[in-house]
Amino acid sequence: MTTASTPTPGPGAKPAPETKPTAPRTPRSWLRDHSELGVGALLLALGVLVLNDALTMDVDITQRGPVGPKTVPVVVGVGLLVVAALLAVDVLRGGRGQAETGEDVDLGEPADWRTVLLLSGVFLGSAVLIEPLGFPAAGALLFWGAAYALGSRRVDRDPLIAAVLSLAAYALFDKLLGVPLPGGPLMGVL
Repeated sequence: MTTASTPTPGPGAKPAPETKPTAPRTPRSWLRDHSELGVGALLLALGVLVLNDALTMDVDITQRGPVGPKTVPVVVGVGLLVVAALLAVDVLRGGRGQAETGEDVDLGEPADWRTVLLLSGVFLGSAVLIEPLGFPAAGALLFWGAAYALGSRRVDRDPLIAAVLSLAAYALFDKLLGVPLPGGPLMGVL
């Protein structure tokens, strides 16, 4: 008489995986597990918007050439659509983005609101002062203020570096690239 026995796996065979009872999945938990699809939807919307703008762009016949003004927006729009589709496929196949580890950020510490407020104030101040003072002076105040807000206290070199950076940016944009920036009182000097 023979008895039925369970087959024993041979050498090197993997044991059968254990089955755990699973709770029924709710739509909310499925969305939480696939939250990267939101990024894909955003990329899809941006791609459609860019393609719509590119394809409805009014281009004069004299502006056309081998590479017209529609080429780059169409390439960018198609690229956005392709990346959105690839991301959606990856997420639906179980791909997950890695959580940010924050190399030197202690997530248990509160935000440094003093620095945030100082940077916001410096930025808004330079936006207000750019017309009356001109870009070189307002830019120098922006660079110096940002350095101060981020912790630099070198009052002997920071203003000088800020002035050089601001003048270089002004010369680059206004003189070389032809982007008009307000010069302020320094307009006649430069």
